[in-house]
Amino acid sequence: MSDIQWQFFPKSKIIPNHLKDVVEVFENNSNKISSDLFTYSSNEVLEKVALSLEKINYKVEKSKKSNDKIKVPVLFGPNGRLEKYFDADGYNEKSKTVIEVEAGRGVTNYQFLKDLFQACMMYEVDFLVIAVRRTYLKNQDFKTVITFFDTLYASGRLRLPLEGILIIGY
Repeated sequence: MSDIQWQFFPKSKIIPNHLKDVVEVFENNSNKISSDLFTYSSNEVLEKVALSLEKINYKVEKSKKSNDKIKVPVLFGPNGRLEKYFDADGYNEKSKTVIEVEAGRGVTNYQFLKDLFQACMMYEVDFLVIAVRRTYLKNQDFKTVITFFDTLYASGRLRLPLEGILIIGY
């Protein structure tokens, strides 16, 4: 049985099928990545789900080397040259979805907020997936992130340029 938890935002919309496929990748690999069992870094978690993500047409970061990173455009300069980009852990161009996998600093250093900001700036990105540990040093990271997004959407004070955000707790 999988111990993966997830929440799609906004809560007024049903999760799209292409994001259900991402949830399934994490569910199928939960015995390898569960934060109840392992203290893997985000790169180690990404490595364990990479092949499954590639099978559903995601480009996945292979290493921290420049040519192995997934560069998602943000700004274009003279003659249409790429001027600014942000790196993503995973990207599906067809579904316009970016995936970020976080571990210890996902909540502690508010990395999930940086992920949100960067996804909002990326060209042709409509969906963001943030995978965070369910627990980290006895903190409920998944619940913390969910509470943040609940507040963001409930207040209605900030409009996001994204169609949806999926939070996965592993």
